[in-house]
Amino acid sequence: MREQVQVIKLSGNLNATTSQEFRQNITDILEIGAKIVLVDFKDVTFMDSSGLGALVLAFKTLRAADTKLVLCSINEQVRILFELTNMDKVFEIFPNQDAFNQILVSNT
Repeated sequence: MREQVQVIKLSGNLNATTSQEFRQNITDILEIGAKIVLVDFKDVTFMDSSGLGALVLAFKTLRAADTKLVLCSINEQVRILFELTNMDKVFEIFPNQDAFNQILVSNT
């Protein structure tokens, strides 16, 4: 199961400039055929609406390919953005990678 999980570690800002690279990562992962994509926000300091749009697009793209997108380690600013847009109800968000891995292990 673990080999079907791909982790994307983001850092700095997720905005119009960096979301293009993020979308490319998603495309690359789809070609690999992962079943779960974990996006680690531990080193992300800021996300704007472009970054959120890229995440939503990635979520839809992956779901169409029967791949799950989950997030972990979001900071306060990102959490507030998710809550304001109700995206916290769309995305499965884990406190950190360890919490995600514990769920993964218990489901196998």
